[in-house]
Amino acid sequence: MPTPEFILRLRKFIGHDPLWLSGVTAVVLHEGQVLLNRRSDNGAWALLHGVMEPGEQPAETAVREVREETGVLVVPERITSVYTLPPGVCANGDQVQYLNIAFQCRPVAGHARVNDDESLEVRWFPLDSLPELRRNDQLLLSKAREEMTPWFASPPTGGDHGDRIHSGQ
Repeated sequence: MPTPEFILRLRKFIGHDPLWLSGVTAVVLHEGQVLLNRRSDNGAWALLHGVMEPGEQPAETAVREVREETGVLVVPERITSVYTLPPGVCANGDQVQYLNIAFQCRPVAGHARVNDDESLEVRWFPLDSLPELRRNDQLLLSKAREEMTPWFASPPTGGDHGDRIHSGQ
């Protein structure tokens, strides 16, 4: 996957240290099907994901990423989930963690096709006949299909999390 230029510049200063990034997932649904791409970096089928560029709005990122990867123009209809993914390590050793905002999107133009080097294949799949998806994508797809209000990951339970109100006395 091509790394955005702003990340390459940051990496010159921080090396492989953890980097907090904002990302989006587009869950593109149409007539009982979902649009997926088979990623060129790992060969896995996936929802459409992307990193927000500095100054870019989250919904704008979803539209851009879907168009760049599949040739399909979408309209984001609602936020389906907001949560922090577990920390990860890229193949080159870069440590990352994402705040992910997922959108349910509706296609409005274009034909699904491989449109850049981030995808090996692009296809519509019936929701009852999906290829194997990573656990995170299964979760995001289920939240887009089942929930009408956004899902937020629950805060940790137990212990003191500093959530007491103090009167200052």
